[in-house]
Amino acid sequence: MRENFVIELGTEELPPKALKKLAVSFKDGFEAQLKGAELAFEQIEWLAAPRRLALKVTGLEFQQADKVVEKRGPAVAAAFDDQGQPTKAAMGWARGCGIDVADADRIKTDKGEWLLHKANVPGKSLDELLSGFLSAALKQLPIPKPMRWGASDVEFIRPVHTLLALYGDRVVNAEVLGLTSSNVSQGHRFHHRGLVTISSADNYVKELEAAYVMADFTARQESIKTQMVQICEQENATFTADQDLLDEVTALVEWPVALVGTFEDKFLDVPQEALIYTMKDDQKYFPLLDNTGNLLPKFAFISNIESKDPQQVIEGNEKVIRPRLADAEFFYNTDKKQTLESRLTSLESVLFQKQLGTLKEKSERISELAGFIASKISANTEYAKRAGLLSKTDLMTEVVMEFTDIQGVMGKYYALNDGESPVVADALYQQYMPRFAGDTLPESLEACAVALADKFDTLVGIFGIGQFPKGDKDPFALRRAAIGTIRIMVEKELDLDFAEIADFAKTLFGNKLTNENVSKDVVDFMLGRFEAHYRDHGIAVELIRAVEVKRPTSALDFERRLSAVVEFSKLTEASALAAANKRVNNILSKNEQTSFAAVNEQLLNEAAEIELVKQINAIAGLVEAEFNDGNYTNGLTKLAALQQPIDNFFENVMVNAEDEAVRENRYAILGQLQGLFMHTADISVL
Repeated sequence: MRENFVIELGTEELPPKALKKLAVSFKDGFEAQLKGAELAFEQIEWLAAPRRLALKVTGLEFQQADKVVEKRGPAVAAAFDDQGQPTKAAMGWARGCGIDVADADRIKTDKGEWLLHKANVPGKSLDELLSGFLSAALKQLPIPKPMRWGASDVEFIRPVHTLLALYGDRVVNAEVLGLTSSNVSQGHRFHHRGLVTISSADNYVKELEAAYVMADFTARQESIKTQMVQICEQENATFTADQDLLDEVTALVEWPVALVGTFEDKFLDVPQEALIYTMKDDQKYFPLLDNTGNLLPKFAFISNIESKDPQQVIEGNEKVIRPRLADAEFFYNTDKKQTLESRLTSLESVLFQKQLGTLKEKSERISELAGFIASKISANTEYAKRAGLLSKTDLMTEVVMEFTDIQGVMGKYYALNDGESPVVADALYQQYMPRFAGDTLPESLEACAVALADKFDTLVGIFGIGQFPKGDKDPFALRRAAIGTIRIMVEKELDLDFAEIADFAKTLFGNKLTNENVSKDVVDFMLGRFEAHYRDHGIAVELIRAVEVKRPTSALDFERRLSAVVEFSKLTEASALAAANKRVNNILSKNEQTSFAAVNEQLLNEAAEIELVKQINAIAGLVEAEFNDGNYTNGLTKLAALQQPIDNFFENVMVNAEDEAVRENRYAILGQLQGLFMHTADISVL
């Protein structure tokens, strides 16, 4: 028998930022239980609203199939003594199976004969299984701090009130969290107070909608987006979906109704980032922008009620947002009375890290390091140093203390207000880029210099005191800093040596660092990040590791080498050449020599080795010229011409010849081959 099935746990309002994660985890856990119990189903989907976690399973089997379970006992030789009486081992096994030893079957294998019991196990119904399924699925939910309520010992993320379990139109028996299953759910807190009786699993969503609850998270979110698009058309505005905000708002409402509020034009004199931040973060509002990206004196918000007098709801929200905007305006005007440079001294009171000193010291290091990097990439050194020095001063402003996520952004506005160069102001804004995967990069070379300096100062400083990231613990976001560094160097085509930058950064710490190997540790860490970075771009691990072996300390050089290896791997000759290269490496690794004399052509006596040396001589100069110019792809492609001569050499020539001079000469040929192939990457790992 197969029917559609719905399970719903009715709760108090669940944490909005965690709702989606909880629902997906509930679905994964319950699905694992179904599969483990071998109950077939067609599809399982999660549903979630502020006061419920639910699952809908399509075409679910009600009963497990009966099974024959075989339980093998001890070997017959060990099951009976010399008199043919059962041993303790045999009797213990039989007792565990609920039979006598005499009733046991036997099974013969190529390893001997064994006692065997075949038990017919009847399948259990959903009524018998559901409580266990639910307990297991709920137990593995990501709930950091469960709570208790009333006089009960039951714990969950929020108090629970109802447990709905419907298989078709019948209630499935279950007990969990002190609740017994039924066919009732909770209606909307205001529009439909009290409980709602659900007639069947198929009608769950429809009958809850009649009670002003959209239980389907995805459908509710689509409704919000549709309403937002309609509002933007009416207001001549644009709507850019912030997915995190959209998810949070969707998790806050059961019956979304989009409305528009306004605020006074005077607040637009405040940098719009500050206004947008307080609308989104504090009030969960959607700011409305014009077609050029400028903030309009309007905002959209999602109400959880369908009011008969929506104007009252709008006015209430306008009253709430106005003081927040007024605070931003006051803080901004107050901050402008003091220059960023004058705030440098206040950074002395803020520790960056106990062993590494204050933010003032960090700013001074960033300034010097940014100037050093700028000199390497033909950027304006003075602008880079100035931006580095002022880079953390906006952290001491009132606006940033109130709205922490816009650090850097406000630095730009204050720098322009102070009369600083626009180049310096932009560098202050862009110093934290990229903030996350896929984020935009700094635009100017000066901004790149400051962003890299900030990241390298943190990497070298934290590694310099021996605080390495471990597992998922990375309090200083060193992995993100390393990935950001790689992206800036590669995508902005900055040919910088991060070993050289790390060495210079090390000198700026004076005697604060305790790790003598800090530069090497930073280089190792950076090389390790290449694999994570390029795997996210779909590049095979072996291709990345082929380049990693060469330990290039320029991200741009790593990129060029990797691109060459990727192209090389597509050639028809690649597999054979990789195998040959591995064979060369294996042979030479058994020889104590690390360098070889030039090939003596007078000692060549086999046709295959004569031809191989001829082909090497024909392309070696061309290949090396390409490599020296950084044209790794062209160089590796030219090496493909050696595939047939190399195969012939290994097939027809004995490398370890008895004549020592001939043997050493053949090693020299292999050494020359290894040098050509290993210049770009270790092709043998492909």
